[in-house]
Amino acid sequence: MSLLQIASYTIAIVIFLYYLITTTFFRYPRPLPPGPKPWPIIGNLPHMGTVPHHALAKLAQKYGPILHLRLGFVHVVVAASASVAAQFLKVNDANFSSRPPNSGAKYIAYNYQDLVFAPYGSRWRLLRKITSLHLFSAKALEDYKPIRQEEVGILTKALAKAGKSPVELGQLLNVCTTNALSRVMFGRRVFGDGNGESDSKSEEFKDMVMEVMILAGEFNIADYIPIRILEWLDLQGVATKMKKLHKRFDNFLGAILNEHKNNSKGADFLSTLISLKNNNYDDEGGQLTDTEIKALLLNMFTAGTDTSSSTTEWAIAELIRHPKILAQVQQELDSVVGQDRLVTESDLPNLFYFQAVMKEVFRLHPSTPLSLPRISAEPCEINGYYIPKNTTLLVNVWAIARDPSVWTDPLQFRPERFLPGGERPTADVKGNDFEVIPFGAGRRICAGMSLGLRMVQLMTATLVHGFNWKLADGLMEEKLNMEEAYGLTLQRKVPLKVHPLPRLPAHAYNWAS
Repeated sequence: MSLLQIASYTIAIVIFLYYLITTTFFRYPRPLPPGPKPWPIIGNLPHMGTVPHHALAKLAQKYGPILHLRLGFVHVVVAASASVAAQFLKVNDANFSSRPPNSGAKYIAYNYQDLVFAPYGSRWRLLRKITSLHLFSAKALEDYKPIRQEEVGILTKALAKAGKSPVELGQLLNVCTTNALSRVMFGRRVFGDGNGESDSKSEEFKDMVMEVMILAGEFNIADYIPIRILEWLDLQGVATKMKKLHKRFDNFLGAILNEHKNNSKGADFLSTLISLKNNNYDDEGGQLTDTEIKALLLNMFTAGTDTSSSTTEWAIAELIRHPKILAQVQQELDSVVGQDRLVTESDLPNLFYFQAVMKEVFRLHPSTPLSLPRISAEPCEINGYYIPKNTTLLVNVWAIARDPSVWTDPLQFRPERFLPGGERPTADVKGNDFEVIPFGAGRRICAGMSLGLRMVQLMTATLVHGFNWKLADGLMEEKLNMEEAYGLTLQRKVPLKVHPLPRLPAHAYNWAS
């Protein structure tokens, strides 16, 4: 018998014994939430399907709004109703404020030293405080408003010059959001110079971001069968790919950091972070490290670009499918803004019907359909069910927003439901109303929610105000494919390909350069 065969048999025996110990001999004081019967070893992994938020929504219809699964050897509980989500994210928020271990956070995100995956504690509070004060505060958002406005203006001019050629809208939106964010973060565009030109560093960065999105969506068996030898063997090669990608990101971000240390002008977020390195921010006298700075930069680009561009793409797709709603939004924009200029952020609060449209977009197309996972620090009881310590929590944001017991005709695009006289006239999307929580809720709510809202609303309002839209290849509106492709963010299965038809006077598109 070869050494490889001996190793394989040994691993199989260890896994089987671990399975018996963790599943057969362990008893709980109260029943676990209901759920499908798990398979030996792999648990309920086959039940997740290719589009997990769809599969989990169907399971919730059968077993109820609080669902228990075992993925490998990991306990997972899924919240699929607003009331259950509130129990986890409001009543028991403190108990579910940390993230479970995962290979992506370990190998790509600087071993949990970032904001998104850091354990709940003093270091996470430090990072949250710094970003809240210097990047996402009302003052910071106002200071950086001209940058957002300028990048959306560049996008608009590019669309106005497209002529008869169709464009893939999602790609252009991603360039716009990434460049707006990179100018705020370190004072320069990532994708070219704003005139459609690119360079090798821009292409490298784009490739890295795309690879992160792919790797983050890959299943790594070592995350669910916590036996160290599986992590060490890396049978699927996922960890190896992540380590190589991390090295590329670290070199890229490290070069930018060193450049700023030598030539900092103090006008962007990275310069601010560098200036804060010697300050004590937490009660233990902790200071910001270079690693945490690079991890923050990584977070912003992986969490703050695709989310905004994909949501805007969904918004335009829905409005193309509903021409009467599109015409009503354009009528409101013409009334409030006029036709001699483009929309500004200061116009947005006065666009009441448009705000209802955007809430409906966030309801039907949350950028993160399954919330980023949390983990229980202690055992607890939810709705009479026992939730063990170290249980992973997933909130099915997508299913909650389509709950027929809450929403009338939940699959229909109806902005009127958020207007006076509608079913949810006072609901917001900022984590206060659990029926629609596209940014999450509680302590680990999306840190960049305010920036994301502004960017998505500004891009969508500008595109609707500035253009009429015609689908490429003569496709009729009712035939537009609205299928989802599951990944780190909720992307369209078929990218939106359109002809932008300018509807304003030519001078209106030239106010921003």
